Amino acid sequence: MKIFGAAVLMMGQAVNLLSAGTQTWEMTSWQDFLNGKFSGVGLTRDGQLIPAPAWKSLFNDGQSTVWSAARTPDGKIWLGTGHQGKVIRLDGKSWTLPEPQVFAIISDAKGVVYAASSPNGKIYRIEKDTLTEYFNPREKYIWSLAIGADGTLYAGTGEGGKIYAIKGPGNGEVYFDSAQSHITALAIDTKGELLAGSDPNGLLYRVSGKEKAFVIYDANFPEIRSIVPMTDGRIYVAALGGSVAKRAAAAPSANTAPAVTITAQATSITVEAQSGLDIKPKTGEATAQVSQPIPSATSLIEISGVEKSAIYRIGTNGGVEELWTSKEENVYDLIASGNRLTFSTDGPGRIYDLTEEKKITLIDQTNQGEITRLFHAGSGLLAITNQPGELRQQEAGSVAQGIYESPVHDAGSISRWGRLAWRATGNLSFQVRTGNSARPDKTWSEWSVPVTNPAAVAVPTARFVQWKAELKNGAVLDSVNLSYRPQNNPPSVKSISVVSQLAPASASSKPAAATPANAAYSITVTDTGDSGASTLSGTVTQNAGRVGIRQMILSWVTEDLDDDKLLYTLSFRGEDEQEWKTLKKDFAEATYTLDGDVFADGRYFFKVVVSDHATNPPEDARQGELVSTPVRIDNTPPQVSIVREGTDVMVKAADAASPLQRCELSIDAGPWIVLEAEDGITDGPEETFRRSISHLPAGEHLITVRVTDVAGNPGLAKLVIR
Repeated sequence: MKIFGAAVLMMGQAVNLLSAGTQTWEMTSWQDFLNGKFSGVGLTRDGQLIPAPAWKSLFNDGQSTVWSAARTPDGKIWLGTGHQGKVIRLDGKSWTLPEPQVFAIISDAKGVVYAASSPNGKIYRIEKDTLTEYFNPREKYIWSLAIGADGTLYAGTGEGGKIYAIKGPGNGEVYFDSAQSHITALAIDTKGELLAGSDPNGLLYRVSGKEKAFVIYDANFPEIRSIVPMTDGRIYVAALGGSVAKRAAAAPSANTAPAVTITAQATSITVEAQSGLDIKPKTGEATAQVSQPIPSATSLIEISGVEKSAIYRIGTNGGVEELWTSKEENVYDLIASGNRLTFSTDGPGRIYDLTEEKKITLIDQTNQGEITRLFHAGSGLLAITNQPGELRQQEAGSVAQGIYESPVHDAGSISRWGRLAWRATGNLSFQVRTGNSARPDKTWSEWSVPVTNPAAVAVPTARFVQWKAELKNGAVLDSVNLSYRPQNNPPSVKSISVVSQLAPASASSKPAAATPANAAYSITVTDTGDSGASTLSGTVTQNAGRVGIRQMILSWVTEDLDDDKLLYTLSFRGEDEQEWKTLKKDFAEATYTLDGDVFADGRYFFKVVVSDHATNPPEDARQGELVSTPVRIDNTPPQVSIVREGTDVMVKAADAASPLQRCELSIDAGPWIVLEAEDGITDGPEETFRRSISHLPAGEHLITVRVTDVAGNPGLAKLVIR
């Protein structure tokens, strides 16, 4: 038996999103809470929502973009802004530079302020409220400044990736040429040596003299953003991708290239500080090549599926330890206080505390874009947000009231929402809202009436849900869970496949044809030709019995969004039949095997009905079904005849069920020779074939012909010629 025709072959995979019955959405861990919205609320590594510190705004003019900040010895705070190129002192005094961006600003021990402008900028000096041009490196960007113990001012630039040492007005020279595109961070370590970070290969250098540099670390990120040397010799480093391009985009110029997004593995280039810089991709790490130098500072490389930023600790022995990493947030600044690090990120504008033991706490979320700078002023922490540009100072104590909004939860289908419960201390209240769009919008329900004790929430049935909590007077929230019951989704049959195979004869319950049960005698023939003794006289013919039985295998692919237990009912009917006949009912296997001989030649349909009634109450149970396309079953081989006509043999073949597909001829049991029909193509239910035998030598020859139909059934005939 062979099966052919258009069986349904829609390949699919079961989707297991929900299990049956009542579900519970629980939030209890750091990762659960981290993707929510924080306002006056912090988060501990143990997954507790806590009150955030109180902040006050020291500066926000609603216009400026603040890129940099400095504090003079007299306690005054200076800001470097964007778009308008202003240097602002918080006592109300300001200076406007010719260039639009001030990416770096610093104060020396005497209170003299240096401001670096971009693009095509210069370094300006402000002393006793007088602004003068100090040095022009003739570079497109000036990203970073540092002041050495001897008063030398160092400037990190781009797009040439050079460090300048400036000892007086107009008195500067190239101190180190990195062969990178940008020097993005500078710092002075406890030995008085210069530390420098680069882009686009994330290299951290120690520059001990003019053109004397050693690569301390090669990070897995394009940019070294912040460097914090400690008094004990250790170094903390923040690395990320994309910051240079964002800042450069704020200062567009005629030769600025558009932003580029590349989905690839990270390309890392190693620069060895030796005589002659060897610039080469790391073996096996890159699938996209990055040439040196990068043509434009505004080229933004985003690497899909890997971390976006990290914080490292480099020990006195050169060992590197990763303290924190993120796939969602870029770290922008890093400061140290005792054994605690404080760092800021982009996105919603977050500030984190990180201990040496890697215990992290989310201090606050500003919801104002990236926090570009952090620094200490007296006993408080100062933070600069960039959208809008604002300087904020942390105050003693925490906020009296904070609000946390959970991430949106997808139930997978329309659901009935039940009891909201939580574990907490202090005064809290909760509200819930629902909707059928993935993002909350005006189509969502209003926030429910506040619930102050675990109770059922009155919200419309919907697919998506969100809750928010109000924490008052030092309340702490540990966990929240919300129960719901999804609407039962109907299961479906995605495809039905019907194939046949030849099973081993042992799988058949039929007696072997090679040894008739009523045989009256047996005979054994040895290789010597001796027949041995027999129970009866005469000769027996050995039958080449059937080596297997034909089976038909039906299989199907189903889908159920609720992950219910599914049961199947399989039926069939012939093309000329009206009613479905059940083969098997309510079974769990998605396959069924039966003897192929039970179906005579013809076209048949198969139907699979799937039901989830084993899991759901009768009133909620659902079912689906699918009928296969026609399946032609052909068990009958073609009828074949062969005759001799002069020096040719002529073959005629006919099949009542299927078209013919192939004709082959063998001479004296030799290799098969393909014959084509007389009309040029073998495709009809009846065909005639012809073959010359004039080339055969004298003597007796056996001509065997095999004709196969499209179902694979062979019909054979033979002719002996002399």
